[in-house]
Amino acid sequence: MTELLDSGERLGREELAALQLERLRATLRHAYENVEFYRRSFDAAGVGPDDCRSLADLARFPFTAKADLREHYPFGMFAVDQSRIRRIHASSGTTGRPTVVGYTEADLDMWADVVARSLRAAGRAPGTRSMWRTGTACSPAGSAPTTAPSASGAR
Repeated sequence: MTELLDSGERLGREELAALQLERLRATLRHAYENVEFYRRSFDAAGVGPDDCRSLADLARFPFTAKADLREHYPFGMFAVDQSRIRRIHASSGTTGRPTVVGYTEADLDMWADVVARSLRAAGRAPGTRSMWRTGTACSPAGSAPTTAPSASGAR
């Protein structure tokens, strides 16, 4: 039977904040080391991955806009080798150049877990059935509905 709460949902506030900071710093470092756009953007803003010492420090970092994704179309924002990309979602490009997002196996698994956690939090019980009636769009949430119900114990 699927546990109703996973270990991350049992963390105290301080433990959760420490985990979030650890993961944020790892993400910033990965982006800086693997995507030229982020390296240039961070350097231009005068920040580096090690400058994020608290969650509040995130405000010092540049944000990514949809225009940035379009400018680096199609694969210039990928932070892993394309051989690791399992799924690609792209917008239709009706308002400009399409935006493309690639997902690794680990990304897809994480999103399935996130949606499964949300389903459990909303009262989904193991053994219930699911029908997802939304568009999948250019979002990892678009693919998660097909795997998350199983991860939450549903059919």
